[in-house]
Amino acid sequence: MERFLDIPCDPKKLSPLTLAFVGDCVFELFVREKLVCDSNCSVNTLHGKAVQQVCCTAQAQDCKILQPILTEEEIAVLHRGRNAHTHHIPKNASVADYHAATGLEALFGYLYLQSRLPRLRELFQVLQNARENRGEV
Repeated sequence: MERFLDIPCDPKKLSPLTLAFVGDCVFELFVREKLVCDSNCSVNTLHGKAVQQVCCTAQAQDCKILQPILTEEEIAVLHRGRNAHTHHIPKNASVADYHAATGLEALFGYLYLQSRLPRLRELFQVLQNARENRGEV
């Protein structure tokens, strides 16, 4: 995959919170595209379904699902994101879930900025399969 902008960017030099800033959007775009392509329903319904998948609690669960299949490099990025010092206290999630979600978002941002769309697709598909197995999709 090419990135949207063709400008130099080395994700290895970025802070984990900066990676999470990008990864939040990347993950949400995957979720939204999947929802839109799967069903034609109201925007309000789509939004509700998206929120269920991108909230801290869901992303923390996603983090646990992906860990066994991540490479050492990916685990290191995920841990950097999870261990980043944030000044935000989550309102509707535990601190642990918030940190795990930040790790997942950092991983998605890192892979996107490395133009590794096939790997992003693979990881997202694993998460979709897990949701289907739990009867959530």
